[in-house]
Amino acid sequence: MSFGGFLDSGSSGKLISASDHNMASGAIAQSRLVSPGVMPLARPTKNIYTSPGLSLALTSGIEGQGEVGASVGECEQGKSKDEEYESRSGSDNMDGGSGDDQDAADNPPRKKRYHRHTPQQIQELEALFKECPHPDEKQRLDISKRLNLETRQVKFWFQNRRTQMKTQLERHENSILRQENEKLRSENLSIRDAMRNPICTNCGGPAVLGEMSFEEQQLRIENARLKEELDRLCALAGKFFGRSIPSMPSVPLMPKSSLDLGVGGMPTSLPSASADLMHGPAGGRTGNIIGIERSMLAELALASMEELFKMAQADETLWIPNLDAGKETLNYEEYMRQFPSTITPKPIGLATEATRETGMVITNSLNLVETLMDVDHWKEMFPCMISRAATVDVISSGMGGTRNGALQLMYAELQVLSPLVPAREVYFLRFCKQHAEGVWAVVDVSVDGLRDNSPAGFMKCRRLPSGCLIQDMPNGYSKVTWVEHAEYDDRGVHRLYRSLLNSGMAFGAQRWLATLQRQCECLAILIATANVPARDPTAIPTPNGRRSMLRLAQRMTDNFCAGVSASTVHTWNKLSGNIDDDVRVMTRKSVDDPGEPPGVVLSAATSVWLPVSPQRLFDFLRDERLRSEWDILSNGGPMQEMAHIPKGQDPGNCVSLLRASAMNSNQSSSMLILQETCTDASGSLVVYAPVDIPAMHVVMSGGDPAYVALLPSGFAILPDGPECRPLALNPTGNGVGVNSPRVGGSLLTVAFQILVNSLPTAKLTVESVETVNNLISCTVQKIKAALHCEDA
Repeated sequence: MSFGGFLDSGSSGKLISASDHNMASGAIAQSRLVSPGVMPLARPTKNIYTSPGLSLALTSGIEGQGEVGASVGECEQGKSKDEEYESRSGSDNMDGGSGDDQDAADNPPRKKRYHRHTPQQIQELEALFKECPHPDEKQRLDISKRLNLETRQVKFWFQNRRTQMKTQLERHENSILRQENEKLRSENLSIRDAMRNPICTNCGGPAVLGEMSFEEQQLRIENARLKEELDRLCALAGKFFGRSIPSMPSVPLMPKSSLDLGVGGMPTSLPSASADLMHGPAGGRTGNIIGIERSMLAELALASMEELFKMAQADETLWIPNLDAGKETLNYEEYMRQFPSTITPKPIGLATEATRETGMVITNSLNLVETLMDVDHWKEMFPCMISRAATVDVISSGMGGTRNGALQLMYAELQVLSPLVPAREVYFLRFCKQHAEGVWAVVDVSVDGLRDNSPAGFMKCRRLPSGCLIQDMPNGYSKVTWVEHAEYDDRGVHRLYRSLLNSGMAFGAQRWLATLQRQCECLAILIATANVPARDPTAIPTPNGRRSMLRLAQRMTDNFCAGVSASTVHTWNKLSGNIDDDVRVMTRKSVDDPGEPPGVVLSAATSVWLPVSPQRLFDFLRDERLRSEWDILSNGGPMQEMAHIPKGQDPGNCVSLLRASAMNSNQSSSMLILQETCTDASGSLVVYAPVDIPAMHVVMSGGDPAYVALLPSGFAILPDGPECRPLALNPTGNGVGVNSPRVGGSLLTVAFQILVNSLPTAKLTVESVETVNNLISCTVQKIKAALHCEDA
């Protein structure tokens, strides 16, 4: 599932409805070639998520083995049985009936007459099969009309094609197993021949058979141990791949390593992480996971999957409901009784958080699984929570062209949008498994403490079995149960955010699920309205213009999220002098980046607590009519919305183009501001950046937005956590009475990016730092004054 796939393509889509559920969910959207002179078929009706970023790619694994139905030619007698079988239609007998109808006892046997498809028909059928191996009745009817075939002919052709594909896959697997068997047999014969003619290791001559030496006794003991290890690995591999894997014949064989006979012939060690992950704080722990035996990783993945499945479905004995907060609390005594430690015991000084959340998501399980297993799509789905991510190693890509059984080693840096909260670096296994039809599970578990020599003192965070259980629903939605369980070092967290982290609202299941629901809803609406004519006067009229503007807004928000957190990529400095205590500044040089103006860029950010509900604060900051109360760029005048693109049912999820209104005839009103706002149950964002009018004309006409220079600024809003604080103002702005329900406050992060010098080689001056500090301080004071909370 990818916003980039939708925004980069010009294809349209539609929303999922209840009537679309019976459509084949495995419909594959792939490009195909049609030979000249052949009329292309109308593609089958696509599901909502068949855009390149959303659909699964079907790879047969047997490309290059030829077409299914061969054309009728002079070499007809030399066809193989498979080719002749696939070139026939199962419904092409004398009376058009199926093969089962020919067995009637009262009808005399008649000679079958077979119909051979034309090369053009076979070419079209093959192309359609690559797109949709399981066409429904409506699609088969359309194919039969266009190819001048009967509906049953089309139906049986697809059945035969699927059967042959399965047969070819089995032949390919049998060929590989046969080669492995021959290799092992040859090694066995060589070893047996060497045993018949033993050589003395001391003199090099023939050995005298007699009493067994001490070395031979040790070798036999080692051989017995290796045989037990082999049997254990075969049993483990059978459980991992869902099928029985027989152990090899017992031979006096001494492999170089106990894992030379491991699962699937996989290597004995993991390759090192990429070079960019080897530097900085991450590099200190990468070496701990290099060389971990893959059998240990497979065992860890299976145990973690079993634990996640039980925790997602557990009752009140494991999860204690909290009626006041509407949340659940993990019963750790029951947890330790049911689940022995999967990895090493918890290091001293680490805090623990565990959360669980269930909700409905507007997509199907296959799309979600593909999003979670593709690191780029995963990072794009959660830009506010993931600052960096990479796949270190793919241990298993799955079975049968699906993600079932996929196992990969990953690295991620998880963030809160504030420089006062350190990012969490984790190396973890991600394992995907299909439990039943339409039921999938994806589990993560850290591998930092897997080996005995792991330096636990350097470990800042590790994930215990966490992930999600996904179940398809009849209306096209998916029911997702998300579980987050982690241990982390909270000593570097600012006091403002400790309550938020301790409650699990910063990195917990609620935030992951709420972000997923908002992103999927946004994507569904954008696809459904991609080619709908705009009736709103503030809407961009052309689909290409809307798509380009959305791509520009997405890049702006991604840059803001990447620049406001305390990621290890950035170095935030707390400067002395006339600088507020909680203001962090950072400088970087922008060179040869078409998306940013060249020069020295100064970033500054701070976080404050306000006794205002998050919803009221978000509504105030996103309202263009109230923007002059806090934004000095508005010149004291109101803003006018020139363009508007909705991104969800909530009016707060949208992209807008704002224009400053001139206060008098002497002021210029040529400045434009691109703004994106998004909100969900876990938090809100307001991101904006000044843009040039000529550049926006190009973007709104469908031009490439990659060359529009942006320096985004904005606000990140989070709830303040459940700990006791002064009572906040309710959404109406009134004070809280004695009998009024408590309204939680807000944690507001304010961040600005300013180009202080157009020369990348220039030095940062004290005046520039003081200017941006004054800008942040003035903005915060204006917000407090507008919301009547100056004393907060």
